[in-house]
Amino acid sequence: MRVLLADDQAKVRSALRLVLEQQPGVSILGEAVDITGLLDWVKAACPDLVLLDWELPGLETAGLLPTLRELCPCLAVIALSGRPEARQTALDAGVDAFVSKGDPPEQLLATVNNCCRRQRASE
Repeated sequence: MRVLLADDQAKVRSALRLVLEQQPGVSILGEAVDITGLLDWVKAACPDLVLLDWELPGLETAGLLPTLRELCPCLAVIALSGRPEARQTALDAGVDAFVSKGDPPEQLLATVNNCCRRQRASE
């Protein structure tokens, strides 16, 4: 699974990379720090999964997910937020899953693995 990290905080991107690089079959394509970088990466590389900071600078949630899926139809998106109360808004906007940044790494890995399984099943 080819993963793109989209978060404006270097420490968060570094922690995500550290956790995910330990997983067999997961490769990190790159990192985006804002919405422009995210769109550029998706256009250029069409990742399998985006880990998306729900508070990413420049993010307009209403139009972003349809745009991402237009660029890359099989893309899975997991929203990340330090605000657990953002879960329902993110899910209503169409993300595949939501993980709080305060959750343990095992929760993130389980969610990523679930997305991997769903993508394989739909291929």
